[in-house]
Amino acid sequence: MLDRILPINIGNGVTLHLINTKKFKTSLVSVYLQRPLTQEEVTKNALISMILPRGTKRLETSKDIAKYLENLYGTSIGSNVSKKGERNIINFRMQVINEIYIDEKHILEKGIRTLNEFINDPLIEQGHFKTEYLNQERANLTEKIEGRKNDKMKYAYERCIEEMCKNEAFSLYEYGNVKDLKEISDITLFMHYENLLKSSPVDICVVGDISNIDIQKMIDRNMKFKINKPIAVEREKLFNKSEKVKNVAEEMDISQGKLVIGYRTNIPFESELYEPLIVYSNILGGGPNSKLFKNLREKESLCYYIFSRIEKFKSLMLISSGIEFDNFDKTVDLVGMQIKDMNNGNISSEEIESAKNAIITAIRSMTDSPGMLADFYYTQIISNNQDNMEEIINKIRKVNKETIVEAGKNIKIDTIYFLRDKKEDN
Repeated sequence: MLDRILPINIGNGVTLHLINTKKFKTSLVSVYLQRPLTQEEVTKNALISMILPRGTKRLETSKDIAKYLENLYGTSIGSNVSKKGERNIINFRMQVINEIYIDEKHILEKGIRTLNEFINDPLIEQGHFKTEYLNQERANLTEKIEGRKNDKMKYAYERCIEEMCKNEAFSLYEYGNVKDLKEISDITLFMHYENLLKSSPVDICVVGDISNIDIQKMIDRNMKFKINKPIAVEREKLFNKSEKVKNVAEEMDISQGKLVIGYRTNIPFESELYEPLIVYSNILGGGPNSKLFKNLREKESLCYYIFSRIEKFKSLMLISSGIEFDNFDKTVDLVGMQIKDMNNGNISSEEIESAKNAIITAIRSMTDSPGMLADFYYTQIISNNQDNMEEIINKIRKVNKETIVEAGKNIKIDTIYFLRDKKEDN
């Protein structure tokens, strides 16, 4: 069982969240810096998330870091960048063994102190990040951005969002773009880093068996954030269906087509119809028991894979599938027929129960790792939602056929994206 303590304001713009559980043999400290998702910042934020773990004033090299963490019983420290709706999140994590399993004491505090060094006391040379490290991470980030196309399914999904949300912040790729990356200098990156520390709202989630530890005092002693004026990150703007369905085709040297159909659900996550929407999407394309899987893949043999997914913060539903190029029109038509069929009430009680069970299993699986648990609660935090897992599960259980149909009738098609092979006449 989880024992979540209410948020603790520990300073201007810094909030501590404690998730007490005896399930894990480790303790996790996860620090989230929240930024608006903007063209001006997104590439810099990605680069900062990659360069900060390279070294601190005390631990200057990867060898120094590895040796020190090994002596802390294999403590791990890392960072990443993500987008949650139109929020750009920079995340730093430290995971350390629980002291009850070892003889050494204060290991959690040592880990927190080290995590703080990576965030607030990085290796600096001549007023900026070490040039050697910056050049290496710039090359690594370039490779990551250019390597997007290697995963065709994910690439098509992201490209549909980019076309669907053109001129909206949600269209931005979380790792930025190569053009902006080339223009970032040593000085401008370090100046941006300093601004991040002064103005980013910070949430610290601690997960583990921490009932007998005064985590607040430990954080106060070892994590030194000096936020002058935390910025306010606004709620995403939601848009209705465009007047005309966008059809976007992109050509690539591939053997299998990637079709992604984007819908505006017109149901914000604050709505009472949000849980029915989640169940609707699962019935439609949530797995092997879904309508799309049974009818398009098994019955018609049109797809290699097909699934439906909700983008919570932007109120979108995307249906993604892998198909033969010649099956494009038929697949689009049959997807539309399945949605129309559901909106007419053709949903069985067995389908509803199967979808609910699948969703509840997925929610409970988030307790399987400290990282997933911290991310779950952080998502709740930025959603201004105090519901715990059991409360969310109860809302799912209460969903009925009428509300599922009502949710479905709000969904409007927006964009059809198709990644296909290069035409011979090109």
